[in-house]
Amino acid sequence: MLQTLILRDFVIVDQLELDFAAGFTVLTGETGAGKSILLDALSLVLGERADSSQIREGCKRGEISAFFRLEPQLQPSLQNWLEEQGFPLEDNGESLILKRIIETNGRSRAFINGSVATLIQLRQAGDQLVDIHGQHAHQLLLKGGAQRDLLDHHAGLSALAKNVAEHFRLWNDSRRRLAQAENAGQDMQRERERLTWQLEELQALSPQEGEWLTIQSDHARLANAAKIISGCQAVIDGLSEVENSVASVLSKSSVEIQALSTHDSKLAEIGTTLEAAQIQIDEAVHSLTRYLQKIELDPERLEETEARMQALHGAARKFKVLTEQLPQLLIETEDGLATLAAAQNIDLLKKQVATAKADFMKLAQQLSQQRLSMAKQLGQEVTAAMQGLSMAGGQLQISLLPLAEGNAGGLEQIEFLVAAHPGATPRPLAKVASGGELARISLAISVITSQAAFTPTLIFDEVDAGIGGAVAETVGRLLRQLGESHQILCVTHLPQVAAQGNQHLKVSKAVSKTPDQEKTLSHVSPLNRTERVEEIARMLGGSTLTETTRRHARELLEQH
Repeated sequence: MLQTLILRDFVIVDQLELDFAAGFTVLTGETGAGKSILLDALSLVLGERADSSQIREGCKRGEISAFFRLEPQLQPSLQNWLEEQGFPLEDNGESLILKRIIETNGRSRAFINGSVATLIQLRQAGDQLVDIHGQHAHQLLLKGGAQRDLLDHHAGLSALAKNVAEHFRLWNDSRRRLAQAENAGQDMQRERERLTWQLEELQALSPQEGEWLTIQSDHARLANAAKIISGCQAVIDGLSEVENSVASVLSKSSVEIQALSTHDSKLAEIGTTLEAAQIQIDEAVHSLTRYLQKIELDPERLEETEARMQALHGAARKFKVLTEQLPQLLIETEDGLATLAAAQNIDLLKKQVATAKADFMKLAQQLSQQRLSMAKQLGQEVTAAMQGLSMAGGQLQISLLPLAEGNAGGLEQIEFLVAAHPGATPRPLAKVASGGELARISLAISVITSQAAFTPTLIFDEVDAGIGGAVAETVGRLLRQLGESHQILCVTHLPQVAAQGNQHLKVSKAVSKTPDQEKTLSHVSPLNRTERVEEIARMLGGSTLTETTRRHARELLEQH
């Protein structure tokens, strides 16, 4: 669960360290106090895109850190992911720290447990820690794709649905290849003729891997053989054959030093060095002599090498590649012809289409069966929740509308049908639900689907907008009930919801004045019992508090 959120120089917050508890926590405050700032900050540290305008005015950067307490036995997939990504857990494997730094140049940096992370990694970790239900989440229910995704996520079918989408893509690809083969016969014939001619030339040339470098080296040696022979002989002569050669001079010098060393022992080391130099000269002369015994003038071999170089260079120029790339071009030409042959094998392509379709249909049918079972169950659960949300007698049905051939989403379209009143015929959600009804249905779905979610922290951002009275009481009860199995944070304007929180945080805004400037800063404070009475009284009666509103506030709190 989320333990602590730390903000520095973010929007209108200079410094804030906020601790959270388990259960149901409500956040309240007047409009514009900064409640959304907390959720924006949390969204950023969970991987949302940043904007330099979110840095507090006059500051160079903003920082957000979130500390989470994990129960590894309940989230093994998250623990495995962290180990695979190189982010070891701290504090005996139970602490996780996410951090985000935003800079004025528009850049941002992310960290997981102190190690640099990518935005994708931050988002992947965040998806397993917190689920945020925004105040406009109910609008997503009007989109068929969102309804399908919600059902699949609730039923634990996301992985299977992804597999179905991938097999539909494979089926589509095989159909595309078949259509291309059937429609592109003439073009493919011209390409086959070009590749066949190219292959014949390359096979006749038979370029070998690494041959160009070897033949260049051989040519340099053969073309300069006379120069090499005469040069090496001259070196041998200078080292050992002529009068006053290097070897004879070294020998005389060595004898002289040895004689002198009898008068001064310090010269013995120099004598040893001269003897070593003599040995090195002798070895060099010996090696050069052996080299000359093997090398010879070979004009025929030189002619053959030059002819081969011309042939390779001419082919490279013809096929517009580097000479050393000819062996790879030969392989690619062979592969290209093989691909064309396979592409023109209509019977084989038809078999591939049939196989890909069969694989897709098998998986898609499995997905349909499981969707059908879960659609009925989810519809019943949401219908039951609707009864306490001023929609008595209403019902939600989840319909699976068959598609002729299917698509990446499977063999059916998912459509939520609602009847808001007893006896009404269920119709598509967008056609029958008012804004208030849609918000209540969305809340019911959110609560029901979240009960089965493995995400430990759930945040509801004013999802109770548009409701009040007894319905608000029910909403608060549902969220408090959900807080028994999850950590719930809820931003609300409803006193009936706020009164049911296990913890209550108030967001306020104040003006800080100094001789040089005037700043507006946002603050968050945990409320005690007395302070909760005052805040809920404000929510009930506005800025002017009366004993009546205070009494009503105390009554709401005493009920819970």
